[in-house]
Amino acid sequence: MAHVSLSNIRKVYPNGFQALERTGFSIKDGEFLVLVGPSGCGKSTLLRMIAGLEEITEGELRIGDRVVNDVDPADRDIAMVFQNYALYPHMTVRKNIAYGLKNRGIASDVIAAKVAQAAEMLNLTEYLDRKPSQLSGGQRQRVAMGRAVVRDPALFLFDEPLSNLDAKLRHQMRIEIKALQRRLGVTSVYVTHDQVEAMTMADRIIVMNAGRIEQIGTPAEIYHTPASTFVASFMGAPPMNLLEARLEEGALRVNGGTPLRAAEGVGPVTLGIRPEDVELHPEGELGFDVEIVEELGGHRLLHGRLAEQPFTVHIGKGGEASPGAMRVRLKPEALRLFDHETGRAL
Repeated sequence: MAHVSLSNIRKVYPNGFQALERTGFSIKDGEFLVLVGPSGCGKSTLLRMIAGLEEITEGELRIGDRVVNDVDPADRDIAMVFQNYALYPHMTVRKNIAYGLKNRGIASDVIAAKVAQAAEMLNLTEYLDRKPSQLSGGQRQRVAMGRAVVRDPALFLFDEPLSNLDAKLRHQMRIEIKALQRRLGVTSVYVTHDQVEAMTMADRIIVMNAGRIEQIGTPAEIYHTPASTFVASFMGAPPMNLLEARLEEGALRVNGGTPLRAAEGVGPVTLGIRPEDVELHPEGELGFDVEIVEELGGHRLLHGRLAEQPFTVHIGKGGEASPGAMRVRLKPEALRLFDHETGRAL
C-alpha cells in the first residue's frame, strides 16, 4: 500500500491547451478515491499523469516516499485496469492473468499460486482455460482485475472500467470492485463520469470541471453541501433543484412570494434543494405544476415547474400523484444558497 501526494500539479499540452489547472491533494494509504466529472474535464489526464502515461508539466508527484515524475510506469509499482479490458485474445484466462508476472521473471510455481488465488477471489477458477472470446463482459473485466491483483501493487488505477457493461452488470461489478479493494486494502484511484458509481464506491470524491477541481469530500459532504452549482447539478440522481431567488427584507424569497426562511443580505441568489427535501402540502408556500410522474416502484419523481423554473420532487410509493397543480413546502434546514454570479456556495 502507499499514500499518494500531488503538489502544484499542472498539465499543458504543446499546443498551449491547459488540460489541468495547478492543483494539489493527497490520497491516504488504503483509500478508495474517485475522480468524477463530465467528458473533457481532465480526470483521465490526471489519472494518466499518476500512471506515468502523461508527462507532468509542473509540480511534484509522490507515490509513497518517492518522487516519481520521471519514473517509468513499469517502475511505479502500480496496476491499471482499463475500460477496454486490454486482454490478449489468443491467450487463455490463466495466461492473461500470469503474463505480467512471467515478463518479470517470477518463478512458475509462484505464478501458478498467485493466479489460482486471484481466480478464486474473482470467481474465475472454472474459466482459467477459456479464451476472452468465450467470456461475458463482466468476466473479461474480472480477468483484467485479476491481472492487476496478482502484481500486489502499491496503487490500483481504474480508468472507467465499467463503461462497456450493461446497467445490471455495472451494479454487480461496482460491489465486487469495492469489496475487492476493501479485502486487499490497496490505495485506489478510480475514474468515472457516472456520479452513481462515484457516490456508491468512494471513500472520497474529487469532482472535476473544465480542468479544475470543484470540490473534494466524502460522498455525504459532496451530496449535502455542494461547493458550487456545478457540483449540485452534477452529483445526485435526480440532481439538486436550482432556483432563481432573492434576499430581501431579511428573508429568502422565490418570485417575491412567502418568505422561506430568515436570511441576511440583499440581491439575487441561486437556491438549491434536493428533491427528497420537498414536501407536498396543501398549505405549502409555493405552487408546483406537475407535468410528468415518473414511476420507479419504490418511489416516484414528479417533474414540472415551480415559479416558471424546472423542478423535481421525490415522493414515496404511497398516495396519489398525477399531473396538475400542487402546493409544496421546502424544508428550511435543507436549503442551500449559491452566489448568483459565480455559482459558489454562500
